[in-house]
Amino acid sequence: MKALVYHGPGQRNWEEVADPVIDDPADAVVRVDTVTICGTDLHILRGDVPAVTDGRILGHEAVGTITAVGPGVRRFAVGDRVLVSCITSCGSCRYCRENSYGQCIGGGGWILGHRIDGTQAEYVRVPFADNSLYPVPDGVTDDQMIVLADILPTAYEVGVLNGNVQPADVVAIVGAGPIGLAAIMTARLFSPSHIVAIDLADTRLDAARSFGADVVVNPARHDPREVILGLTDGLGADVVMEAVGLPQTFEQAVTLVRPGGHVANVGVHGTAATLHLEDIWIKNITITTGLVDTFSTPTLIKLLASGKLDTTSMVTHRFGLDEFTRAYDVFGDAAATGALKVLLTAKR
Repeated sequence: MKALVYHGPGQRNWEEVADPVIDDPADAVVRVDTVTICGTDLHILRGDVPAVTDGRILGHEAVGTITAVGPGVRRFAVGDRVLVSCITSCGSCRYCRENSYGQCIGGGGWILGHRIDGTQAEYVRVPFADNSLYPVPDGVTDDQMIVLADILPTAYEVGVLNGNVQPADVVAIVGAGPIGLAAIMTARLFSPSHIVAIDLADTRLDAARSFGADVVVNPARHDPREVILGLTDGLGADVVMEAVGLPQTFEQAVTLVRPGGHVANVGVHGTAATLHLEDIWIKNITITTGLVDTFSTPTLIKLLASGKLDTTSMVTHRFGLDEFTRAYDVFGDAAATGALKVLLTAKR
């Protein structure tokens, strides 16, 4: 089969590799019908994730069709249309029993495209298939479903839930890329009074408006802190989500939150950021970090299938499965291309 293979920082290639096979009774092999590229993949290509080594097939999000199952798989069969989640769960370790699947110590967690070969390929082996795949409901398209592989549960769990968004809160989101937009979409479920989107790209601020942000700020023209203080009687935002993964955006997020508020870090960080405890020790601020656990995926699927969430406008660019090089170039230059989610679809 063909797959997108990592060969060190800045090096990737669509090349011929061995087909995946059932290695464990709990495995399934999925034919990839639709796949996407994540911001985390860009971090990997920059060398920010050293656990990813030369020869690894990238990717951790897909919608596909099962072509083989191990004898231990009970919930799925050949021919089933499924969502391949970014997180794999053994289902029995301490963390999985607490719904903290991202921290699985039984062989799961974030392993696809990280510690084992991933989804940016014609086929992918999925360990612990019963716990790590989700049926695609009738009437739901690949375009709609693919967003539930990673960015929607990530934004919802690591941003909205960790940030403890409450009705009438003022919520600020630093970064209006795909994760930031997913945070806007899922924060709206809790009826905040204002959602403030902050980004340097006007195209992404336009997208933020369409996803439900009622205030947008380009820091090149306006001071986000002054805007937020004006909305909150000088206090600061109740919840600030960092959705970029740079030191300066994390440090900015901390300056925007009110005393007693929450800063939810969602971005993937490859370098150190400064935590100014000399300023914030007295302010009762809660700062959370996290890798998505995907415990919310079944809930989000129900909201999607019932029409309560609409993810269709998240997809901005489409490619064939053999156009990964072009797709990475477009996604990696999102400020110029306006890319949010790029979809690659197999030609059948």
